Amino acid sequence: MTALRLGSLFDGIGVFPLAAVRCGIEPVWASEIEAFPIEVTRERFPGMLHVGDITKLNGNELPPVDIITGGSPCQDLSVAGARAGLAGERSGLFMEQVRIVKEMRDADERRGRATHAVRPRYMVWENVPGAFSSAGGEDFRVVLEEIVRIKARTG
Repeated sequence: MTALRLGSLFDGIGVFPLAAVRCGIEPVWASEIEAFPIEVTRERFPGMLHVGDITKLNGNELPPVDIITGGSPCQDLSVAGARAGLAGERSGLFMEQVRIVKEMRDADERRGRATHAVRPRYMVWENVPGAFSSAGGEDFRVVLEEIVRIKARTG
């Protein structure tokens, strides 16, 4: 059996790839824009491809992976922040994660993969406790609905 493969969005210092390796999952690529975290992951995972800024990525062109992880910027959701929620410039980048997943799944479908095997099959979104209460809980509802729409749209 082939090992599961991981793509990490908003990679930071590579926490998701580190956890993946410890679980027998192969980290394939990472998206990050900050120089220091990129250097950390290059040191830890010299074979992992760095694909750059999520807003400039095209999911059709990324190497297929089984799992997409991402901890989109939390400043707008955090109880310590201004609470702009998903409408905020930084936390709103969650929608970029959804876009990438949709594009990747569409590309896999065009390649003729069976519906049950379209990749990525799993999406992990990590954030702060404030994500549950942002906009009176409406932001978390939006997150859940957007994730469900990914599958509803394909397959």
